[in-house]
Amino acid sequence: MDAFFAAVEQKRHPELIGKPVVIGGEGDPTQRGVVSTASYEARKFGVHSAMPLRTAYKLCPQAVFLPVDYREYSRVSEIIKHILREFSPLMEDVGIDEAFLDISGIDRPAREIASEIKKRIGEGTGLTCSIGIGPNKLIAKIASDMQKPDALTIISEADIQSRLWPLSVRKLWGVGPKTEAHLKSMGIGTIGQLAALPLEALVETFGNSYGNFLYESSRGIDDAPLVTHWEPKSASRETTFQRDTDNWQAIAKNLADLSREVAGDLKKSGYRGKNVTVKIRFSDFETVTRARTLPETTDSLESIRRTAFECLGRVELKKRVRLVGVRVGKLERVSSGEEGMEE
Repeated sequence: MDAFFAAVEQKRHPELIGKPVVIGGEGDPTQRGVVSTASYEARKFGVHSAMPLRTAYKLCPQAVFLPVDYREYSRVSEIIKHILREFSPLMEDVGIDEAFLDISGIDRPAREIASEIKKRIGEGTGLTCSIGIGPNKLIAKIASDMQKPDALTIISEADIQSRLWPLSVRKLWGVGPKTEAHLKSMGIGTIGQLAALPLEALVETFGNSYGNFLYESSRGIDDAPLVTHWEPKSASRETTFQRDTDNWQAIAKNLADLSREVAGDLKKSGYRGKNVTVKIRFSDFETVTRARTLPETTDSLESIRRTAFECLGRVELKKRVRLVGVRVGKLERVSSGEEGMEE
């Protein structure tokens, strides 16, 4: 979807259309928080996702800042995902605003299918999306970002050299800023330059697994299947304080609240966990974690909260705290006969 959160807000508040809109945190750029989505009007000023709200305000003080409304965005997302599933049941749900769809079994031209999907989403939500079509997930993903917004881009295997190779290596799924900087130090800036490197050189520099990944992805090779169902590995919640604090009561209250939210998430999703981890980030960004493995899986609030406080007790709170987090891992699905049972 194109600037999804901002587009939803502009749809339900037409007076925001054409204006720079920034969605993030509580919608207050004087407080801590990061940009979740920025409208294309705001992006012209250099505002982008994951940027601190305060930085976004400095770049674009005239922007309209709004809080994240996950309930509304999730509602619209469900409409979109329902439309996609009507075209093919083979869908990988990547997130609230993105999905992969396998259309190889549909006896219709790909462009015709994509055009109809765009039309249906527009009619159902009033929003635009950008669709990329390719022989695999890697190429389809790159194609979907090439001509945003409201785009339909098709890249075939024959187009790899002419259309993929001139792009920055950062366009490859799985290449982050550290890898990009490392490749730049090697004189590699484009996907084509990366594809020119022998496999041996990449394996020697990046290791066997990642070296092979870079070698294949730079050539447009991706055998990853669509994951139509996945099991979560953990459930977690965390809170960043608006101001760093050394107030024990404030830290404890947030730990208790986060434990309650995680326990609620587990019950709602039908899972229990065996490992409880507490994360503390201090004002200087030093981050420590403490964990404990329980003898049996649980979704009990009392058990999770008690274990979380035991973990917190093993952290020396010698500095002001910036962030508190709770995670329950080693999840197992609750069997049908156990559902609704309390420990």
